[in-house]
Amino acid sequence: MSAVNSFRGPWAIAMYTWREGIRKKTLLGFLILSIFVIFGSTFMTAFVTKADIVEGVSTTVETKIIKDICITAISIFGVLITIFISASVVPTEMGNRVIYTVLSKPVRRFQYLFGKFLGVQLIVIANLLLMVGLFFVVLWVKENTLPTMLLWSALLTYFQFLIVSAFTFAISCSSTSSVLPTIAGLFIYIGGNLTVYLKDVATRANGSEAMVENLIASLAKLLYNVLPNLNDFDLRTQMLNLPINSPPVDAQIPELIMYGSLYALTGYILALWLFHRKEL
Repeated sequence: MSAVNSFRGPWAIAMYTWREGIRKKTLLGFLILSIFVIFGSTFMTAFVTKADIVEGVSTTVETKIIKDICITAISIFGVLITIFISASVVPTEMGNRVIYTVLSKPVRRFQYLFGKFLGVQLIVIANLLLMVGLFFVVLWVKENTLPTMLLWSALLTYFQFLIVSAFTFAISCSSTSSVLPTIAGLFIYIGGNLTVYLKDVATRANGSEAMVENLIASLAKLLYNVLPNLNDFDLRTQMLNLPINSPPVDAQIPELIMYGSLYALTGYILALWLFHRKEL
């Protein structure tokens, strides 16, 4: 019975977080704008008729433009929604003092935090499914074939968002405002997509006699070792250049899922530690 109650508490908090999250005007604005961009991508290619050959794979320029626009829209608006909701759920309840009411009941801190994080993930998944679902319909109508590649891309995109969400959520647990966690989330996402360049900077500047260059190399190496490599989750190149009904090529899906899960778990453990240290 106690195990059931231990689950009901976080689930109730997750449902409350879900209901409050989908009412946020900023989040709805991002979602509606992304849907308009994805839907409008079909109209942007009205005058394109010639064919394009990419790496031996024949595809129309029209379809390629649609895919490029839709992938970009899902990446940009998806991560903005992820960062916004992950950065705001805990600080908002601290600001309106709802958190004190919840924690005064028989709800432990780890249950509260798990419920909030679960609610955030439900919102992220729902928004991602809406955007990917519309993209799926657009490709289905355009190509008249099952866009298998899109399904794999959506799965990896979620784990990319999960990593960003976990660390943004962790930082929000030590903040009374959503501004710092939002900035941190953007830094994690941008830095995670630039890890290849960070490695290159560290390699080029390593061994230099100039103190500034050595400092830059050390900083780049540190960021490369700490930040998650989000580029590995990106199937944009394959989505654009390969048939949409083909599976990913050379994509280690199980390893990437494990990699993303471990980073997300690390972020969540950090959130627990920071939240338990906070005076409430």
